[in-house]
Amino acid sequence: MTKKRVLTGVTTTGIPHLGNYVGAIRPAIAASHAPDTESFLFLADYHGIIKCHDPELIHESTQAVAATWLACGLDPEKTTFYRQSDIPEIMELNWILTCITAKGLMNRAHAYKAAVQENLDKGQEDQDHQIEMGLYSYPILMTADILMFNAQEVPVGRDQIQHVEMARDIAGRFNHRFKEVFTLPEVKIDENVELLVGLDGRKMSKSYGNTIPLWENDKKTQKSVNKIITNLKEPGEPKQPDESPLFEIYKAFATPAETAEFTQMLAEGLAWGEAKKMLAAKINAELAEPRERYSALTANPAQIEDILQAGAQKARQQARVLLDQVRDAVGIRALK
Repeated sequence: MTKKRVLTGVTTTGIPHLGNYVGAIRPAIAASHAPDTESFLFLADYHGIIKCHDPELIHESTQAVAATWLACGLDPEKTTFYRQSDIPEIMELNWILTCITAKGLMNRAHAYKAAVQENLDKGQEDQDHQIEMGLYSYPILMTADILMFNAQEVPVGRDQIQHVEMARDIAGRFNHRFKEVFTLPEVKIDENVELLVGLDGRKMSKSYGNTIPLWENDKKTQKSVNKIITNLKEPGEPKQPDESPLFEIYKAFATPAETAEFTQMLAEGLAWGEAKKMLAAKINAELAEPRERYSALTANPAQIEDILQAGAQKARQQARVLLDQVRDAVGIRALK
């Protein structure tokens, strides 16, 4: 059976929260266990330094993100799990692809256009004021990430669709100009992946300050859950699921039967305080074992490093083969 290659990158600029777990980590790990899938998952630390210029945060985030995926069930034996910066072939491929990428394509990148528009809105004479080349050209690096392993599917949010389309454009341009080397990747949008709401009902996001930490203890998780907004309905008054973000978060951790029972209890007047206790208990029950594994991993960073190095060795074996094909196609060869 031929397996499909699925590639996912995680930027190392923060500590994962509950929204990351529900929306990305949990479904990606479940997908990696499928017998017809060959999963590549990497820590995108070179992408991280595009916007984050705090070395300690990049370093700490790399450890936290790696430990999170491993603690949540990622099997490095079944998945090629590596750190982007440990694969020098990616950066060489990035340069080769840069040499054939149209500047006009990069001009149309959403992040660059948004930065230009922000300058124009501020009345800046130079529309490129304080825009660095990392921001401008990072779609090419993302393309190198994808094409390095000829990924067939790239699961992304809708805001990232353009980058996969650009990867297809660049791959097609290379194949046409030189030689058929690259697979054209397909976007994979999973409509069933949950975008978890935060404490205030908006998407859970660090930028909104409405997150629930993933790795806190039971008591601190309860304190975070207690901050979820509710209305002033008293115990005994009927309540509807859409009256608080609490219901949507509960649903992400409950079975359909448990969700139906919770809905009925709200309709029968369940107190918001009791509902929050039930939610915190659900979260803590699911994360109890991963939290133990996370603590053990972060207490022994060398173990994480060993896993990443083993993943890099596995990834480089494949990357070297493809890069040799690319170098030969563009004329960089040994003299004979």
